[in-house]
Amino acid sequence: MAYQEDLHPLLGKAVEHINRVMVGKRDIAILSLAAILAKGHVLLEDVPGVGKTMMVRALAKSIGADFKRIQFTPDLLPSDVTGVSIYNAKTMEFEYRPGPIMGNIVLADEINRTSPKTQSALLEAMEEGSVTVDGHTMPLAAPFFVMATQNPVEYEGTYPLPEAQLDRFLFKLRMGYPSFNEELDVLSLQEKSHPIETLEPVITKEDFIRLQREVQNVRADDSIKEYIVEIVQKTRQHGSVQLGVSPRG
Repeated sequence: MAYQEDLHPLLGKAVEHINRVMVGKRDIAILSLAAILAKGHVLLEDVPGVGKTMMVRALAKSIGADFKRIQFTPDLLPSDVTGVSIYNAKTMEFEYRPGPIMGNIVLADEINRTSPKTQSALLEAMEEGSVTVDGHTMPLAAPFFVMATQNPVEYEGTYPLPEAQLDRFLFKLRMGYPSFNEELDVLSLQEKSHPIETLEPVITKEDFIRLQREVQNVRADDSIKEYIVEIVQKTRQHGSVQLGVSPRG
């Protein structure tokens, strides 16, 4: 894939910054930033060791965002994701202890290794923009972005995401293996230390929220809207497409 370099200066800096860590993954960086700007989420599906986790960390560091990681396992509970109310004996009240969902950039690692109930807790929070614990609703942080990962080559002990749940993600991407020269660059970059350790923010969270607002104000001509709807309608009618694009998509 190749994308136009007609990027906002701040976003251009962020892409270059991420590329210092993730050699040869500019397209993934651009699409990930686009997803955050559109308040969407990304599902990364690829084999272990190609840099899925590092991509999320580089993304979070580049925009000065709070990074949280959820390692999904079969015994993970919904409350391990959303947080829990703990009774405080001193105040004689329940206090909310936030879960990792309360970060800005959340890595949902190996999302298909946990139960459907726990998957739903994450996916519902992604859709609603808030979590409800013991009847109290708490808004999620801004900006809020989930990058979920799953390994496509291991199926034993996994809970594949249903098609309806996959619809919660704006993009489904594959990292892919680096080229020969890219892999040489990776070796050279990590001779003394990993570049992620010295990566500094090039955008503040406030700048990114402002950019999200600018995206919302972009005007689309009626002809563009009609073209989009025509494509969407065709996906529901084409015999080679099992499940067409939903109105949310």
